[in-house]
Amino acid sequence: MSNIHASAVIEAGAQIDASAKVGPFCVVGADVVIHAGVELKSHVVVTGHTEVGEGTVIFSFAVIGEIPQDLKFKGEASRLVIGKRNRIREHVTMNCGTEGGGGVTQIGDDCLFMAGCHIAHDAILGDRVIVVNSVAVAGHCIIEDDVIIGGLSGIHQFVRIGKGAIIGAVTMVTNDVIPYGLVQGPRGDLDGLNLVGLKRRGVARSDITALRAAFQMLAQGEGTFHDRALRMGEETESDYVREIVEFVTADTGRHFLTPK
Repeated sequence: MSNIHASAVIEAGAQIDASAKVGPFCVVGADVVIHAGVELKSHVVVTGHTEVGEGTVIFSFAVIGEIPQDLKFKGEASRLVIGKRNRIREHVTMNCGTEGGGGVTQIGDDCLFMAGCHIAHDAILGDRVIVVNSVAVAGHCIIEDDVIIGGLSGIHQFVRIGKGAIIGAVTMVTNDVIPYGLVQGPRGDLDGLNLVGLKRRGVARSDITALRAAFQMLAQGEGTFHDRALRMGEETESDYVREIVEFVTADTGRHFLTPK
């Protein structure tokens, strides 16, 4: 209790690890679980059936675990699960899931959510995702590991963004984005690969060359986008290219952003 400020409101039933810190004027709901090393700065609201993983820091005026912004939500039990060592900055909002979307919103480990961004109901985010200021991620989206979403961008509901992709600032993403893709523009176009991100992670030159060739095949090969991806999978020895093939051939309710 020495780590909980006297002005904080902790509802009966909340589970707060003894090492966690709760700052002034925070509100923690009855069904919240806060793990070791979590820190809530001042004026943070954590509510609903929400679990906050160890080492996560939530900054002032964030609202975490509120009900979905979805008129179909009828008060059913749903959850928000946040992984370890995340940084959730000022005025960020994250909502619990809905019955129609699986009932859970899931955040991975080591992510950064910059000020004012929103993560909607039933979204699934992987590890090391960076969501820049004022981004809106709509319901049911899947954002895979190591994705960067530039500021003031919007991700349409049900969109999938593949591992290692980068979305430029002020971009509206309306269709699925292949792993390692580079998307930018008011209505996002697939303009290339996230080469900077690949190099930063130490991806071998041979794999980057294979990805470049794969992108050209997707852009200019014969047949449909899906056919090109299948043919690409038959010809490649690169695990990175295979990730793109698996992503394109997986079940999805949306079309893909394709190379221009």
